[in-house]
Amino acid sequence: MASNGFPFRVGCVDTGSNAIRFLAAEFTGPTEFETLAYQRVPVRLGHQVFLTGQLAPQAMDGAVAAFASFRDQMKGLEMDSFRAVATSAVREAKNGFELVGRILEETGIVLEMISGSEEARLVHLAVANRVDLTGGQWILTDLGGGSVEVSLVDDMGMLWTESHTMGSVRLLEELSEAGPESPGYQRLLSDYVSTLRIPYPAQYWSPAGFVATGGNIEALADLAGVQRTALGVGTLPSKDLRSAIDLLSRLSYRERMTQLGLREDRADVILPAAMVYHHLARLASAEAILVPGVGVKEGILVDLVDDLISHTTHEVRRDQQLTKAAISFGRRFMFDEAHGLHVGKLALSIFDQTEELHGLGTQNRRRLLAASILHDIGAFVGHKRHHKHSLYILSHSELPSLSSNDMLMVANIARYHRKNIPRAHHPDFVRLSNEDQERTTILASILRVADALDRSHFQNVEEVKVSWGKKEMTLQLAGEGDLLLERWAVSRKKTLFGKTFDRAVTVKT
Repeated sequence: MASNGFPFRVGCVDTGSNAIRFLAAEFTGPTEFETLAYQRVPVRLGHQVFLTGQLAPQAMDGAVAAFASFRDQMKGLEMDSFRAVATSAVREAKNGFELVGRILEETGIVLEMISGSEEARLVHLAVANRVDLTGGQWILTDLGGGSVEVSLVDDMGMLWTESHTMGSVRLLEELSEAGPESPGYQRLLSDYVSTLRIPYPAQYWSPAGFVATGGNIEALADLAGVQRTALGVGTLPSKDLRSAIDLLSRLSYRERMTQLGLREDRADVILPAAMVYHHLARLASAEAILVPGVGVKEGILVDLVDDLISHTTHEVRRDQQLTKAAISFGRRFMFDEAHGLHVGKLALSIFDQTEELHGLGTQNRRRLLAASILHDIGAFVGHKRHHKHSLYILSHSELPSLSSNDMLMVANIARYHRKNIPRAHHPDFVRLSNEDQERTTILASILRVADALDRSHFQNVEEVKVSWGKKEMTLQLAGEGDLLLERWAVSRKKTLFGKTFDRAVTVKT
């Protein structure tokens, strides 16, 4: 066995809108692996979802059968870790949880619905292991069947990301009335795609490059005769992509299969995909598109191995990525960055020191981190009732490594950093399960104290040490000055904290 426990065997399922992909690999190093099994099942879950909001029964049956096949393949592989994810088609479907339940019941596999931001994070992981992203900021575009994630990234992580409901299958379904082979179809498609934008910061300077992922861009690179490096990375000139669009628009669906050798489930969606890529590359003033040949599934595997190598290091990296994403998100709303980060630092310190009492794990710590950094984001709308504005903004937003339920918890934690404490009649609070309501209350009580410790927004409290007995808890503060304002603020906001931990709270300097 190699150092750090290698080799590791890991596997994943990427449940997309156009196909379901299973990949299992043996890693001999952090990024070096050999494929053990790969299967692509052409189940188009996005069919009907983007028009009716429901997964079609036959598509669900096909997905369950595919997962049964994946389960059988894994039996002899002795996997060290595994993760199955679902993207836009399943997460948007009204009966998406029905599919998740069937897959668990009939195959024993847990299928996780992830956000567009989490998709972008996983794609970035995969790309960063194929492409040197140092020395600049890059546009990263991942186009699937139901959505396109457009991110501004560097070698450390995402600086900005947006998920747009404009995937290749969705475009095909939504514009189907015009008829894919009708004279006006390409004009309608072009007008529709033109509403896409690249991240705002990238509009003010030239990115280091434009990277595109997804099965369609790989097929387009192959059509253009692009040569790949030893790592599988190709460079597709934008002019060649334009030529491919012209060629595809002249050919019928059948001709694309017979003359270009495209698969049946690729031939109909490749033109909409090509136009999305070309439009975004043009906005980025990119003369060429880097095609690394990886996507969500490779990102999952790298993420799993990273966790197996060192769980502690992995969690630190995830926290760093989340912090960076939260800062980028907060800057859109001109938030007080220094205050948000300092409150986050103090909140995590209190969380870690009281872990013996609350027993909450790393995911709840991550929820607290995001809520603490962004608790005042609602002030962009107006200072009055800004805690409720924060609730609205965060509950309708995404951050990497956090699910939609995580974001609802983050929003509620931020909402209760001031004014009322959680109540059973608050509509957004009761959307949470009973268990998550309890967790949210604990985390909100910590945030209220951490926010009070930076009441001046001048970061006067440098450190807080927490100690307790059976009936009391002491916060020992260290910092600049007498900290009179901070001690007064804690005395005003400590009630929920004391009630949560069933102790009388005192503050000392």
